[in-house]
Amino acid sequence: MAEGAAVEEVPVWLEINRRPAVTWMCTPELLEELAIGWLAGEGYIDSIDQVHLRPCATDLGFWAEIDTARVEAVDAKPRRPVLASGCGAVSTLLADPATVTVEPVRGAAPDLPSLRGLFKQLFGKGERYQDTGGIHAAALTDGTELVAHAEDIGRHNAVDKVVGIAALARRDIAGMGLLVTGRISAELAAKAAAARLVWVATPSVPSTLAVESARRSGMWLI
Repeated sequence: MAEGAAVEEVPVWLEINRRPAVTWMCTPELLEELAIGWLAGEGYIDSIDQVHLRPCATDLGFWAEIDTARVEAVDAKPRRPVLASGCGAVSTLLADPATVTVEPVRGAAPDLPSLRGLFKQLFGKGERYQDTGGIHAAALTDGTELVAHAEDIGRHNAVDKVVGIAALARRDIAGMGLLVTGRISAELAAKAAAARLVWVATPSVPSTLAVESARRSGMWLI
């Protein structure tokens, strides 16, 4: 193997109110953003003000303190562990498209010239991708420029990271678009719908469940 050809991958854990919640296999950067984005996508928080997040000083992990009633309400929803498409065992509410209940934000999809320009920006930022080719990227966009960008070995992680970047900056992303370099799975479409994004675009393809989720939430898949 050529020197530097491997993509770094580490486990990072998160506990919510002193209970294990999730362990990610991920690229070890933007980890606070990853945790915040995941909490938002799972419905535990709506804003950064609803969580106190503390990093572990001796290990790669975080403790999150969230209102107990909010945590109990989320955990009471019907959840089941599934082996997600290419991203390991996760808990998801939206593998069944019928559970999509987010109020949609209506809007238009970008035209193809604009989309090509946005993807050019995305791939131009992909330093890790250019080094190894073995990594995913995601970016939030207002339709003109990228407002948050992240790379990760996991597709879902990259999306959580950009949502977390926006949350930490207290930026409202409802109505924006999302660029991803990998396929759009049901879980990824669910994250985008939960963030109230108008569209998701990829140079790859969506899954059938992602298409059904998009239909129910009023979101464009490109």
